[in-house]
Amino acid sequence: MEKLWKGRTDGKVDKTAEDLNASITFDKRLYKEDITGSIAHAKMLSRQGIITAAEETEITRGLISILNDINSGRLVIDDSAEDIHTFIEGELTSRIGVSGKKLHTARSRNDQVALDMRMYLKAKCDETEEKLVALIEVLCDKAEKYSDAVMPGYTHMQPAQPITYGHYLMAYTAMFLRDADRIKDCKKRIDVSPIGSLALAGTTYNSDRFYEASLLGFKEVGINSIDGVSDRDFCVEILSALAIIQTHLSRFAEETVLWSTQEFGYITLSDEYTTGSSIMPQKKNPDMAELVRGKTGRVYGDLMAMLTVLKGLPLAYNKDMQEDKECVFDGVDTVLKCLEVFTKMIKSAEPNLKKMRAAANVGFLNATDLADYLVKKGEAFRTAYKICGEIVAECIAKGKTLESFTLEEYKNHSELFSEDLYDAIDLDACVKRRTSYGGTSPSGVKKQIEIVRESLKKLK
Repeated sequence: MEKLWKGRTDGKVDKTAEDLNASITFDKRLYKEDITGSIAHAKMLSRQGIITAAEETEITRGLISILNDINSGRLVIDDSAEDIHTFIEGELTSRIGVSGKKLHTARSRNDQVALDMRMYLKAKCDETEEKLVALIEVLCDKAEKYSDAVMPGYTHMQPAQPITYGHYLMAYTAMFLRDADRIKDCKKRIDVSPIGSLALAGTTYNSDRFYEASLLGFKEVGINSIDGVSDRDFCVEILSALAIIQTHLSRFAEETVLWSTQEFGYITLSDEYTTGSSIMPQKKNPDMAELVRGKTGRVYGDLMAMLTVLKGLPLAYNKDMQEDKECVFDGVDTVLKCLEVFTKMIKSAEPNLKKMRAAANVGFLNATDLADYLVKKGEAFRTAYKICGEIVAECIAKGKTLESFTLEEYKNHSELFSEDLYDAIDLDACVKRRTSYGGTSPSGVKKQIEIVRESLKKLK
């Protein structure tokens, strides 16, 4: 296929150099955006009198026929073309002749590719947000169902205080809600049209950038033509937001792996999201959770690669910027797939409430409540803390729990203890009393669910 830039040179490039230069193998996924943008560009050119109405009609019909043929499989994108813009323009010219050569008036591949990427990422922001909302809804439903299911809460991976399974799930809901908000906010800065910036300096033609942007659904138009073609902040920002999403998924995946082990046994994963061993017939491996955790490094790599491409890059457009696509495409594809699989996996996972409750009964998770009991009886907290620490140490030495420690033994440590202490350290009571805003009480969890569901309405 003839190079668009043939003229200053003969257009012939060494084969190995051509392979390095070509982007068609990965930017061909932008064919819909490229054609849509070209149709809008032709309409603007016609409206401004730069091409005739008849030429616009011919160009538009030709582009629509190319789009339909690619969608149906009748036209296969030629991987020998330099890029998707070259392929579509060449195909258009072969179909309609000289009118096709007028399409590129008042634009450059520099602003064209920036436009395609922004259109593509606007749609991907919406898709990412939809998948985050789906995951949040699943978590809210499960949290509501298990709002009073007691389990251990951990700090430093050591049993800390009793919480509910519903409260645990809502912690991740809060994270994913922030992620959805970040994606929505990120889209605002993607939603800026660069078309009409051309190579870097704008154009002498009487073009209308605002009209063309409105046809394509952009809310803003870039104010500087150099920035319009050289900015890839929006790629960095979307990859950053995706990396944070993947961080949250990875943390959740790590606990999913732990909670599904025989040692914990808090949850049972559906067979659909596990695999077996090639030699150990008893194995049920949490491979999907492990893959989500593993792919996090990949998304981080995409972000770092994009940042590195831009570091020290002079204005305006440089061929280095072609490297944006594979990073962005990979980051988007990876996170979308992980969100989809993870949502289904968590929805089908079954908690083992007995195991969770049994684990909460050991490890002195109610020691803080014992200290609070003394404080409410008039003891200073730091003194109460010391007394309860000594009681825990004695329980460990005697092989007892706080519940089995006798009142006489308690009184050896403080006369403030009385029979009502056992009600104070009951696990269900410990959880129900934590009614502070955002706390683990069943009523608190239900309030969190209500807040999150209201927030989801705003997102939608």
